[in-house]
Amino acid sequence: MTTPQALSEADRRIVASWAAECAERVLPLFEAEADADDRARDGIDRARAFGRGELDTAGQIRIRFVAGRAAGSARTPAAVAAARAAGQAAGVAHMGAHALGAAAYAAKALAVGDPESARREEVQWQLQRLTPEARDALARLPLLGTDSAGPLGPGLLTTGVLATTIREIQAALGASRPS
Repeated sequence: MTTPQALSEADRRIVASWAAECAERVLPLFEAEADADDRARDGIDRARAFGRGELDTAGQIRIRFVAGRAAGSARTPAAVAAARAAGQAAGVAHMGAHALGAAAYAAKALAVGDPESARREEVQWQLQRLTPEARDALARLPLLGTDSAGPLGPGLLTTGVLATTIREIQAALGASRPS
């Protein structure tokens, strides 16, 4: 049995582009500290290519963790979060719910100086970039914390600023309730 967090392959391809856009927005925060580490940029590029149908799911599943490991090259919380946003974007090929993780980590990366204001501005920016198809796909994901089989289950995304961001996005989308 598959988890509703996976989404269909067609939906994952749709939301991969949005996840890549969210992660790419904060990529300069990572690259300013680790310009020799191309894993985060590569993860974003792979998410975009997956979204365009140029890469297959199986191949991306095998290397989905590579981009997120770039966080080890970063020193500041903003740069670490930016690398994790890229890792989440790369993970969308495996499970669509990672798109919300990419958005949440991007908001966290920008929420260093004035956390709540910057986070809210980022969420608004992210929501404005959603296509109707991506909105529909993301709205079908289970609410954060209601399905344990995936990134929206117990774990890092269910606490702190990441959880606040995902819940705000899901509320704006009118996300579905589990059946």
